[in-house]
Amino acid sequence: MNDIKIMNKAADNIRILAAAMVEKANSGHPGGAMGGADFMNVLFSEYLVYDPADPTWIGRDRFFLDPGHMSTMLYSVLSFRGLFSMDDLKQFRQWQSITPGHPELDINRGIENSSGPLGQGHAIAAGAAIAEKFLEARLGRTVMKHKIYAYISDGAVQEEISQGVGRIAGTLGLNNLIMFYDSNDIQLSTETSAVTCENTKAKYEAWGWNVMEINGNDVAQIRIALDAAQKEEKRPTIIIGKTTMAKGALKADGSSYENNVKTHGAPFGDGAYENTIQNLGGDFNEPFAIFEETKALYQARAKELTKVVAARKADVDEWRKANPETATLMDQWFSGKAPKVDWTKVVQKEGSATRAASAACLSELAKQVPNMICASADLSNSDKTDGFLKNTHGFVRGDFSGAFFQAGVSELTMADMCIGMMLHGGVVSACGTFFVFSDYMKPAVRLAALMKVPVKFIWTHDAFRVGEDGPTHEPVEQEAQIRLMEKLKNHDGKDSVRVFRPADADETTVCWRLAMENTESPTALIFSRQGIAKLPEGNDYDQAAKGAYIVAGSDENPDVILVASGSEVSTLESGTAALRKDGIRVRVVSAPSEGLFRSQSAEYQERVLPYNVKKFGMTAGLPVTLEGLVGIGPNSKVFGMTSFGFSAPYKVLDEKLGYTGENVYNQVKAFLNK
Repeated sequence: MNDIKIMNKAADNIRILAAAMVEKANSGHPGGAMGGADFMNVLFSEYLVYDPADPTWIGRDRFFLDPGHMSTMLYSVLSFRGLFSMDDLKQFRQWQSITPGHPELDINRGIENSSGPLGQGHAIAAGAAIAEKFLEARLGRTVMKHKIYAYISDGAVQEEISQGVGRIAGTLGLNNLIMFYDSNDIQLSTETSAVTCENTKAKYEAWGWNVMEINGNDVAQIRIALDAAQKEEKRPTIIIGKTTMAKGALKADGSSYENNVKTHGAPFGDGAYENTIQNLGGDFNEPFAIFEETKALYQARAKELTKVVAARKADVDEWRKANPETATLMDQWFSGKAPKVDWTKVVQKEGSATRAASAACLSELAKQVPNMICASADLSNSDKTDGFLKNTHGFVRGDFSGAFFQAGVSELTMADMCIGMMLHGGVVSACGTFFVFSDYMKPAVRLAALMKVPVKFIWTHDAFRVGEDGPTHEPVEQEAQIRLMEKLKNHDGKDSVRVFRPADADETTVCWRLAMENTESPTALIFSRQGIAKLPEGNDYDQAAKGAYIVAGSDENPDVILVASGSEVSTLESGTAALRKDGIRVRVVSAPSEGLFRSQSAEYQERVLPYNVKKFGMTAGLPVTLEGLVGIGPNSKVFGMTSFGFSAPYKVLDEKLGYTGENVYNQVKAFLNK
């Protein structure tokens, strides 16, 4: 073990850099980062296993930061590894900086997840722990022998998502998950005692965790806890570290600035900043420096790790020789490339609900994609993810040979865990629930979009046709919400999320194929509860890959174009016979993915939806859902919901709310005659 004095000095080095970054940016959160410095230094200089020459090595331990506002702590320790320069740290929170205020996914620089919205980071870590268990069951302990570390704060413990993480990790016995809880009793605006009186230790013990309470600023106690956590064979571990907020900080008058709420989210300011840097052994005129002792500490660790990593890689090489076919599979799984699927094996039943059509796709995926994990929030027999489950079995404590994750009623936790599975690498994840409950999942969907994690979100019961369940279960505004995200671009100009709402069973197969081929962003798949009539005979379903396409009445000079997605496409089609009888030239367009359609050439978009032709849209969501395709103005009209739903059988609701062929005829006639 390293000398305690050197360890303490390296931790103070983190504190100096954290305070300096915030001071220079005149923005940030120094206090928590300074309190957590000891744990970070012990973990990274003595316990975390990584390849100094290759941050992306798949055998590395994973470290997931939950409180992203403590980013300075992470940037500092990663600078000791040579992954950030002092100039990078000086650009903290600046335009186009690689050291943003909250860390953004950058595996090449040691950052395993984007973090900031509290609670999601440790849920992602738990998902990564599941992925490692899943892969160990297929590849063996030789290949998957790393640990998953998470770092949480008071805020994460208070966020409701911690309930799901605690319950699931304990139930599954994720002994490869080691979590440090930075319990400093100080929040952004209050002391924690003002908002909670819970016994965190007892809570996690009740969930089946291995719980240890230590002085989180004491190197010896941190080592003892990490040693015990690494030896734990049956339970996830939480180390509750009582730390000192802004450890080492002094006010302008020289008195202690520790454990002060003001240090949580603001620079120290004149006098206090200088005193703090000097008290910690730094030079306030040039605080951006790595002590020689710190350099030596991390150089020594790099040499140790070179030997550790070489030994592990040698073991894996021997495993490869003995298991060449499995090794080839592993390389494919970790490549990030889309798996090969024979979609001709999917057999669809005409007129079925698209959730049932999704089940047919999932059934084949379970058979053909051995590294796929499917999850459901206690709805597998209703969101039809049981199509996947029928060809495998669920995870249970001590047995991850199956591929189904029963998450229980915790949609946000499930979604974040599925993100963590994919961030770990080697797996493809999908998760299902009712569309109305996508409201619970929105923070995770957004984070997946920011990180470009291609999770497949399966949402069923897509509209008011949930019927008797009533307005609490009937989506209205949800499609508009997810399609707003569909319009967002990431910084590289690519779509942030792909959204598909297929019009019938066969179009569902195409949408699932597109979802599985999409490796650059999350995909939302929105399916119906009720059966849907098949699109007109002779329809070229492969055209759905263009986002929107002509499914009926491809007249060269239509008088009106009818546009919809999902169930409403067949509703529009049912009204066209009467319109054509009146001599009206009608074109019907199915638009399962507006985002994908807008990525097509301008010529194709104009060919399908010519600018100068009147357009009528129908949606079971808000009218704005289709306005991006239909337009706004005298030549455009969208018939949609302007209220929440009602409780009644879905066929009654179709009739009462106007989702019938007869009303399509009446609405279009009125629109054309206006």
